[in-house]
Amino acid sequence: MWITFFAEKRLTEFISKSKKEMSPAIRKIFLRIRGDDTIIIRMRTQKKFWKLGRKECNTEVFDVNTDAELIIREGNYQYNVHDLVRKFGSSLEIFLPFVVEERLNRLFTIFDRNMKQAGYRGKFFYHYPMKVNQNREAVLPLVSEGAHLEVGSHNELTLVRKLWESDSVNTKIRILCNGPKTKAYVDLIHHLAERSVRVVPIIEDASELDEFKEFKGDIGVRINLQTKVRSHWDKKADRFGLLADEIVELGKIRNLKLLHYHIGSQIERGTDIIAAMKEALHVYKKIREINPSLDTLDIGGGFAIPYEKKPMYSLETVSKAMIATLKKLADVWEMPHPNIVVEWGRHVIAPAQLTIFKIVSAKAVPKGLAKFWYIIDGSFMNDLLDTWAIHQKWHIVPVNRINDKKKHRVWLAGLSCDSDDKYTARDGYVSLPRLEDLNPGEDLYIAIFDTGAYQDAFASHHCLLSSPLKLVLQNGIVTVARKRETAEDIGKQFGW
Repeated sequence: MWITFFAEKRLTEFISKSKKEMSPAIRKIFLRIRGDDTIIIRMRTQKKFWKLGRKECNTEVFDVNTDAELIIREGNYQYNVHDLVRKFGSSLEIFLPFVVEERLNRLFTIFDRNMKQAGYRGKFFYHYPMKVNQNREAVLPLVSEGAHLEVGSHNELTLVRKLWESDSVNTKIRILCNGPKTKAYVDLIHHLAERSVRVVPIIEDASELDEFKEFKGDIGVRINLQTKVRSHWDKKADRFGLLADEIVELGKIRNLKLLHYHIGSQIERGTDIIAAMKEALHVYKKIREINPSLDTLDIGGGFAIPYEKKPMYSLETVSKAMIATLKKLADVWEMPHPNIVVEWGRHVIAPAQLTIFKIVSAKAVPKGLAKFWYIIDGSFMNDLLDTWAIHQKWHIVPVNRINDKKKHRVWLAGLSCDSDDKYTARDGYVSLPRLEDLNPGEDLYIAIFDTGAYQDAFASHHCLLSSPLKLVLQNGIVTVARKRETAEDIGKQFGW
């Protein structure tokens, strides 16, 4: 605001002092420049206020145009979100494969560079955990850019089989098979292995070893670490993997290649990632003394993203610390540097999707930090379940009227009849433009950022509400990936 005022004041003073010497035509040009300059400065101010165009916030592809609308930039291409939502309607999901590709390639670049600089002799692999987002538009860009995969169920592995049979993946792709192994799951692992697919069963408990006694491919084992971290995941009752002593007691495991662990989701401190890795590496050393074929440490997922657009640990910092720690301990123990596997799905996928809603009405809040309820044309419980399940705090930006100075402090509510279908920013509020300032026939739309991870898989149809239509934006082309559901479509899912 002060920057805008200063710029306007300087131009006004200049014009005022020079008006006697200016012709009407020149004065008109200066007035137009003053107006354009004010718009540009206001755009920059609002871009900063809404934390757009910032790499550390994962919003580098988002900007504001001269009409105070949210836009997305992809190289020389530009997409107007306001135009898209008016054309295709709301609620709406917008998926950005080019963001996925950029984030994955950055991950490869940082690890490759830091490993080379440190003289680290192990290799780096990225395995995308399909549970994060199984949609085709999410998986294909990843495997095309060199990602391997991780699955947790028979059905997810079935999707991988379809990719393999359709020649949609590199023949060298490796599939880590986590989760409890049902008979169907075990049979499919064996079936794919017999067809030269690089499937690696990860042993969750000792009984699973019996299913893979004659397995000719590589095998991994999951350890239940004791390191405690701050994350979304409740570690008070961890049911996954084996304790360190239990793994050591298993003795020699045929073709043991990989030690895997997973300590949490959305880990809050980068130092926790390193602490868990140290514990795992000590166990890795003991196991390798019995199983010299072991050469890979899979640290699982958990790398956080800044949902609230506040400073967090960086990929660069954590990568360097991981490599330095592994190298130091391995050198002390005179042990080959382990290959590194990460399964950071949220980090790669979450920033690649926006969810758009229209504000359909408002009602006063009698008592609270917010002054109004804004009702959206969708459902938090159905479309963004983490809002209810873990009280996820989202970054919310208006799609239009971004430059409006006057705003209301609001809470958001969904269309379902459930009292939990709401967003109160963890007992805070959201600042959004005022509905009373809209022009006749104008609607207010909002964009919720970082919705690419888990939300689609968790989606439901409470009150038989429709899921959002989904668009995919890539190479300047807008594609409808999921049509808008009709009442008849949803009714069929329930047998009507």
